[in-house]
Amino acid sequence: MELQSGERLDDLLTHQLKIIQSAEVFSFSLDAVLLARFAGIPPRGRILDLCTGNGVIPLLLTTRTKATIDGVEIQPRLVDMAERSVKLNGLEERVYIIEGDLRVWKSEEDHFYDAVTVNPPYLPVTSGEHKENIHQAMARHELGCNLEQVIAASASHVRHGGRVSMVHRPSRLVDIITIMRKHRLEPKRIRFVHPRRDAEANMVLIEATLGGKPELRTLPPLLVYEDDGEYTPELLDVFYGKVAQLPDFKRTNGRKPVVAAPREGTRIHDDE
Repeated sequence: MELQSGERLDDLLTHQLKIIQSAEVFSFSLDAVLLARFAGIPPRGRILDLCTGNGVIPLLLTTRTKATIDGVEIQPRLVDMAERSVKLNGLEERVYIIEGDLRVWKSEEDHFYDAVTVNPPYLPVTSGEHKENIHQAMARHELGCNLEQVIAASASHVRHGGRVSMVHRPSRLVDIITIMRKHRLEPKRIRFVHPRRDAEANMVLIEATLGGKPELRTLPPLLVYEDDGEYTPELLDVFYGKVAQLPDFKRTNGRKPVVAAPREGTRIHDDE
């Protein structure tokens, strides 16, 4: 596989997967990995990943499911990188990368998906200067879509009872829940990610069901670093391929949480 100028080939350290990245164009970070390990997905069926970037989330999801996965991305350069990564890994029959604008894109078969994942731009257009190049700016700022458009698109493509999973910043959580409910997405699971135990959360993972009944589970916080600056065991399990799915926590009526056994998975470097 020939790489273009500025590109590199990274090892995902799970299932012999590789991915094409570029510091100048796009390199995924911890949020994408955690979303791929948090999202509720079916063992088979159809999954849609919006704002797919270089395709990291679809690639990681193939380690958890036999479903076919469509990834939609607006930037042609990232579409090309993602398509070459899919081909490099021999996943052309399972992962399909589509160039499209989520604000108007519709599936050719006009079908609904069993699950939707999305790692959208976090920052409103008005937040600060856009000093990055256009690829980096669009990944971070809502230049190509805003939060409501992302949630509306997610709701329009998922089947009734299907799940939509998102990673975002906690500062947008009220907006996220309000807009989700506006589009009939009922939040069901939420987990805050904290860099340290004494620091406020800097990421939130949230999953909603289309047409679901009101009932939200708040899972225990996920800590990235120990007090000594080392990664926590849970993060190391993700990074070094010991789990493919972040643990779920069953209701215990006040007793110690029961952690569902995780499955084998992936490791990705931390760009946070």
